[in-house]
Amino acid sequence: MDIRYCTEQAPIPVVDLSTHLAGEDATENCKAVADCLHRYGVLVVRDPRVHESDNDRFLDTMEKYYISASKKLYAGETLSDAHPELYYQVGVTPENVERARNHCDRADGLEGANKPMTECPPHPDAKWRFFWRIGSRPTETKFPSLQAEDVIPEGFPDWSEVMNRWGNLMLASLKTVAEMAAVGFGLAANTFTDLLHNGPHLLAPTGSDLVKYGTLGTVFAGYHYDLNFMTIHGRSRFPGLYIWTREGQKVLVKVPPGCLILQAGKQFEWLTGGEVLAGFHEVIFSPETQEALQRAKDADRPLWRISSTLFGHVACDQTLQPLAPFASAERNEKYPPTLAGDQVQEELRAIALA
Repeated sequence: MDIRYCTEQAPIPVVDLSTHLAGEDATENCKAVADCLHRYGVLVVRDPRVHESDNDRFLDTMEKYYISASKKLYAGETLSDAHPELYYQVGVTPENVERARNHCDRADGLEGANKPMTECPPHPDAKWRFFWRIGSRPTETKFPSLQAEDVIPEGFPDWSEVMNRWGNLMLASLKTVAEMAAVGFGLAANTFTDLLHNGPHLLAPTGSDLVKYGTLGTVFAGYHYDLNFMTIHGRSRFPGLYIWTREGQKVLVKVPPGCLILQAGKQFEWLTGGEVLAGFHEVIFSPETQEALQRAKDADRPLWRISSTLFGHVACDQTLQPLAPFASAERNEKYPPTLAGDQVQEELRAIALA
């Protein structure tokens, strides 16, 4: 297995998915995926189905959208693409609405360079987000508010095609990694992907105005974990993503060109009884962001930081509980049987979106 590393501080591997996709023996790669998710909660992959040009087209579209939407907001206009009545789970979420869940007790236990920049209690995030549904939805569910129809912004005739192409590529990569993680943990390959079927997967790109919020230390996404099963991102044009390892070490992630980064969410933690922990992370305006901003200014490029993010979810009507290999009396008490939809709504209430 050809392993390269995407950080200097921690040996997070770059795993090539080609062998597994070709149906060849990828046992060592699968073990590397499981081990990396256990140790770091994060993984970087190279998927031959995903090309940098796809990411570029998506980033270009989102830059244009956020520039347009922000002009309306800054001028005091109402954003017709925003739907707070649906917990902002479709359409746009403006800046200073999302707020990270309060993890001050955990942050207080970190020392020195490993402490997050996020204020305690956390302030609203200086970022925008747009939610777009990806994949099939159930015909019947106890959670209809999490299955709302998509919003198509005016003035973007290619919007659906661009969103669906990038979102489906990302979801395919995420499901492949889920298969490999299952095999790496000694489970059937379809263990996790069966639970993801008909999940409320969301393409969820964020946008951060680097002119308005171009100050070192500005927090675009406060210290948090993701509530879903697994999150996948394409490479951003501006760095600033920091993750925390299982041991509490803070690491700046550098995603190589042509690669994707995945991070475990709370649903993954629930299903493994904590064998994989939801990965804590934050996004800030860092010195590396500042350097990239200057390069963008010199090249006369848009000055918005876009994350090409997709949230992969367990289906709302599936039950979250530790799977057989991970179950124990202690773990079952810590992670009691809970419908995924109930877990999502509780987390949304905690971050002020419900």
